[in-house]
Amino acid sequence: MDDSLSASGSSSATLGSDSSGIVLIVDDNPSNLRLLSAVLTKEGYDVRKALSGSMALQVALNAPPDLMLLDIMMPDMDGYSVCKLFKEQTNLAEIPVIFLSALDEAFDKVRAFRAGGADYITKPFQLEEVLARVQHQLALRFTDLRLRDLNLQLEARVQERTRQLALANQRLQHRALHDGLTNLSNRTCFMERLTQVLDQKPPAGNLAVLFLDCDRFKVINDSLGHAAGDQVLRAIAKRLQPLLSQVTLLSRFGGDEFTILMSDLENPAQAVTVAETILTAMQDPFVLGSRHLFLGASIGIAYNQSNDCQPEELLRDADIAMYRAKAAGKGCYCIFEPTMHDTARARLQLETDLRIAIDRQEFQLRYQPIINLTTGILAGFEVLLRWHHPQKGVISPALFLDVAEETGLITQIDQQTLAKACRQLRQWQRDGVVDPSVTISVNLSAQQFGQPGLVALVDDLLQAADLPAKNLNLEVTETSILTDVALTQTVLRTLQARQIGISIDDFGTGYSSLSYLHAFCFDTLKIDQSFVQSMAPTAPSTGLIPLILSVAKTLNSAVVAEGIEHDYQLEQLRALGCEYGQGYYLSRPLAPEAIPAFVAAGNHLTPSQTALSQS
Repeated sequence: MDDSLSASGSSSATLGSDSSGIVLIVDDNPSNLRLLSAVLTKEGYDVRKALSGSMALQVALNAPPDLMLLDIMMPDMDGYSVCKLFKEQTNLAEIPVIFLSALDEAFDKVRAFRAGGADYITKPFQLEEVLARVQHQLALRFTDLRLRDLNLQLEARVQERTRQLALANQRLQHRALHDGLTNLSNRTCFMERLTQVLDQKPPAGNLAVLFLDCDRFKVINDSLGHAAGDQVLRAIAKRLQPLLSQVTLLSRFGGDEFTILMSDLENPAQAVTVAETILTAMQDPFVLGSRHLFLGASIGIAYNQSNDCQPEELLRDADIAMYRAKAAGKGCYCIFEPTMHDTARARLQLETDLRIAIDRQEFQLRYQPIINLTTGILAGFEVLLRWHHPQKGVISPALFLDVAEETGLITQIDQQTLAKACRQLRQWQRDGVVDPSVTISVNLSAQQFGQPGLVALVDDLLQAADLPAKNLNLEVTETSILTDVALTQTVLRTLQARQIGISIDDFGTGYSSLSYLHAFCFDTLKIDQSFVQSMAPTAPSTGLIPLILSVAKTLNSAVVAEGIEHDYQLEQLRALGCEYGQGYYLSRPLAPEAIPAFVAAGNHLTPSQTALSQS
């Protein structure tokens, strides 16, 4: 064993220490153990002792120390071997070892460091040196532990931050690909998925896109507000999802539009079955509080026509088919056909031409006389719109008015028509062409009637034309007045207070005419031409006309029969007491320059050849 520890200097002369630690002293000499233990304990260290290498290993495994003072020359196991065993143990490998030995050769010191030692003190030594080296090694040890702890904390924070970022990215990705209102896939997600499916080059007819649009959603938004509309959209999504378990993807495409992707179709009829199921489900009311709301839907279906079909083309085709379903009466589905694309392209061109026509004021007015059926005297004119396209010639109102209403351009057309008609009647009054009692009747679209500034607009146009309000008659349809009964009542009463006449056009063709008549006060009811044309020439059958005349009498309203084309229709209407009439038998719609000759002809109960030649 090593020589007994020979210490010089006083143990009371210490360097001091601001940190404590567990120190394991390994020495086969009990005297050495007692001395070092006493000195280190006095300095505040927790000291453990071992008389042999095997004992040191057992003590360290039970409670690992922070530092080991290790004698080299021991009988059972030398210090080198003990140090190597320590370094082989995972939980002991980092413990610093200070060798204590009387061996002072360089060879011994090198061997100690190769065995894993951190320091080497040669006996005999000064206690101050031992304490200083212990303090130094423990400071390094604790610094290393603190750094490791900080690194672990930092790594934990990084991992937590990484986890949070991953969750945030998932949420952002979900938001990017899903609709925030219904939680369905959104337009971006739908297009990405459609692109992925088409990139696989599926066989023609293997894939279908269904484009769904709600039929009466705008009415709900306008009448009940957007919050109610949002609730309805969520209810639609909730109703559709259970119906589409076999569908590849259901998404809210935007507004009240939903798209459905079906792939791997065994039979194209599968898409039709899904469409029919949806239409049936959409017939049931949506309950919103105490309200039961009825929507309905129109669906367009488009199949991939080839294995190189493009996603934008397929979606466009489904959209076109959906609009064709709406045009067919809503509440149904339509399968895309290539000819529809040509129709849609022509419709788009028509919209462009329509905007140009409004800017250039290409629309012309025709005036169809309204005749007193008792006296034959001219009572007024109904204004009819004509469009002479510079290249395409005359375009039927049945074609361009639908586009105008769909695009909202109808309000501009209405304003131009109303302004021009008021100016024209006032000019005829000034020129003495017509009697001051003659009125001008102008049709108002549902969109125009629903404009907040309608009354102010009419006031401004009458003032600009210098036309008395009593000479203006506004014609509205049942569908335009039934959206909001309270608003309609207010607008009608305000207009009538100005002595502006109000006519309900095509009376008798709406689904709720009689049930709503009591809510409104109309100056005139116009009998739809379908009732007049159903009259038989030999066996008179007047249908509902007597009932309409009776209702009008009860309401103290005048009656105008539309579509008089034959003398027997005129005679039957006169016999029933119908007050006014218009139609080709009396006069076709006339250009402004033909009006003076027509008025000068006097009695208008016989067909005018001049009138019949006008268009």
